[in-house]
Amino acid sequence: MTTLEYCWLMLLMTIATFICRSFFLTLGSGVKLSPWVRHALQYAPATALAAILAPDLFLANGSMLPLISNLKLLSALCAALYFMLTRQMVGTIVFGMLCFTGLRIFLA
Repeated sequence: MTTLEYCWLMLLMTIATFICRSFFLTLGSGVKLSPWVRHALQYAPATALAAILAPDLFLANGSMLPLISNLKLLSALCAALYFMLTRQMVGTIVFGMLCFTGLRIFLA
């Protein structure tokens, strides 16, 4: 591709991104969502986070890891348990990283 084609591509992608992201802002309250759609959209952030984290926790090089050798999954389970007990987000992050570091030092 030429430089001009790259410039056109970036411009068109910028316009497409702007339109997609500003759709609900520009229409304002003109868009009425049904209650079940609003209820379903409440789960969108959690499902997006799960889709990002699950491959990293469960897979290595495209294959499933055994539980005992999967240090990331063990650390995530420890951090989840810590969060359920304390409900502290920053503490959960620190505890999860400490667990992962400790497991890497002692088991790897």
